[in-house]
Amino acid sequence: AEHTLALLKNGEVWAWGVNSHGQLGIDATASQYTPAKVVSLDGKGICQLSAGRCHSAAWTATPPPRRLRGGGGQTWSGMPTQVPPQYTALKELKIRTVRARLRVLTRFSDLMRRTWRLFDVNGEESESTLPGLECLVHGRVRHLLLPDVHSTPMQRAISTTMVQGKSHGPQISVKRLPSKGRTPRAVFLQIARQVLRLDPADLRLSSRAWKVKLLGERADDAGGAYDDLIVDMVDELQRGAVPLLIRSPNAVNGEGFNRDRFLINPQRALPDDLELFKFFGMLLGIAIRTKKPLALHLAPSVWKQLAGIALTAEDVEEVDVFFMQSLRGILDVEAHDVTEENFHEVIPLNRFEAQSSDGRFVAVGPDGSSVPLHFHNREQYVDSALTYRLHEVDSQIAAMRRGMALIVPVPILSLYTPAKLEESVCGLTHVPVRALKQLVKFREVRSDDRLVSWLWETLESFTDDERSLFLRFISGRSRLPTKVADVQQKFQIMKVGQMNSLPTAQTCFFQLRLPRSEER
Repeated sequence: AEHTLALLKNGEVWAWGVNSHGQLGIDATASQYTPAKVVSLDGKGICQLSAGRCHSAAWTATPPPRRLRGGGGQTWSGMPTQVPPQYTALKELKIRTVRARLRVLTRFSDLMRRTWRLFDVNGEESESTLPGLECLVHGRVRHLLLPDVHSTPMQRAISTTMVQGKSHGPQISVKRLPSKGRTPRAVFLQIARQVLRLDPADLRLSSRAWKVKLLGERADDAGGAYDDLIVDMVDELQRGAVPLLIRSPNAVNGEGFNRDRFLINPQRALPDDLELFKFFGMLLGIAIRTKKPLALHLAPSVWKQLAGIALTAEDVEEVDVFFMQSLRGILDVEAHDVTEENFHEVIPLNRFEAQSSDGRFVAVGPDGSSVPLHFHNREQYVDSALTYRLHEVDSQIAAMRRGMALIVPVPILSLYTPAKLEESVCGLTHVPVRALKQLVKFREVRSDDRLVSWLWETLESFTDDERSLFLRFISGRSRLPTKVADVQQKFQIMKVGQMNSLPTAQTCFFQLRLPRSEER
């Protein structure tokens, strides 16, 4: 075994070492180099432990809690005796009804956990789709599944395809500094050109998919440069330096929801563009595999498509309220006393053309702009325009899913809700100070030192954006995973000898160096 278990006299279990298969039992898969308490075994009366190569076993002195029928291995300490107050929609139901529903949902998850491999769940409904399975394909029941239905097979697949014995993948070169008056190409384009030539199997590592050589810079990448360039690539995508994304139409028009979100650029559909979208998908897969989140602000409709769920008119309206209002206006003109005679006085369109998500007018329908729009075929026009918007970036999404499939098993994503997929890729949207406190390790300074107290107080006063910048300063990354235990390094705080100088950091080692000071 490459991990160690310890049983204390008070019954607590502690574990450390290799954790690629989750054998430490700490609700994460990152290796743990210092002892961590196995909280899930508290109060279980453990009397003996055993460690195998990829598993651990524990014996209890008393019978374990009974299992809920259909739990599929999920241990339950009992059924609820009352409706939890946070579930206001259930407050009028009898507890007996709630418990019966819980049994049904647990049984459903149990069945899906055991049988999902037998179904075609790739997100496309066909004649071979089993009756009832379309609810899973269309995403209507995914939110009813217990989290382990998708997380367990995903983690097992990641563990079994992990490159062993290496801390990083192949080396790539990146030039960030201008030379001879010439500005280098975007980091995203430089890395994409090199990574797309590599064997994807060499990129399936737990921490760094590749090692970076920064041309013209004195930096040895031990992890910090890699993390920093990942953040740079996301920033290039969202500020338009690499034109694969566009702002949502609602953002452009200043109306509706998702004004801080991005959509796929429908104009970028040439073969070279699709290769870049493929690399973009690889980045998403790497974020899932390494548990190093991306600060990526994609619209919910994009995550929905990446999860293999077809879009609806409601999804289009969430990012382009004016477009849907215009289609409804054309469809319902009769309610406003519009007739065949005055139709074109009210509707300033002459042919089957509609606005794309990036503001261009494009031909829609089988015959496109050759079909004149008039009062009697307006329903056909509305259907054609909406169909165009529902599928305008299908080729780009397909390329991204192909890229993701090179790194993680894409069929398992058909068990994810769009929100859960976004969470897996993007992690926490803010940096909570309590999470940093959970990760901290002190070197040459005590936890009650006033420098440390000043640090925590300062971080508490920061905005979310400022804490994100602080995280990038000390680690190279701008977000934390949803489970703090998935962070593979401890946040080191150490005191250095210089007086009244500025703090410094080593991103490769997640380390903050605080100088001695008499003032905050």
